[in-house]
Amino acid sequence: VQLQASGGGLVQAGGSLRLSCAASTSTVSINIMGWYRQGPGKQRELVAAITGSGDTNYADSVKGRFTISRDNAKKAVYLQMNSLKPEDTAVYYCYVRGRSWPNSFDTQYWGQGTQVTVSS
Repeated sequence: VQLQASGGGLVQAGGSLRLSCAASTSTVSINIMGWYRQGPGKQRELVAAITGSGDTNYADSVKGRFTISRDNAKKAVYLQMNSLKPEDTAVYYCYVRGRSWPNSFDTQYWGQGTQVTVSS
């Protein structure tokens, strides 16, 4: 699976950004799509995830500010980030979990990361 993320950049606190990530695969059935981030000197953390049926999960720190969505036909996942704070500064990585025949387990795939910088 190849994942291509885009949409990062520099924004002032209180601003918005929208991240996009498209998956390229013809053999993997994608289940969960989502985003992690890794800030300077911090461990990578889950930001948001979404299942194929639309169930979502968010980190407490982004609830009410970020919205994850996906387009199953395009195999794409999006992260709308509003009311951004300097502490949101990080490299954001999209990921998917999927399964390919004949495996009985999911595999997680990672995108290359996109930088989000929020200035105060």
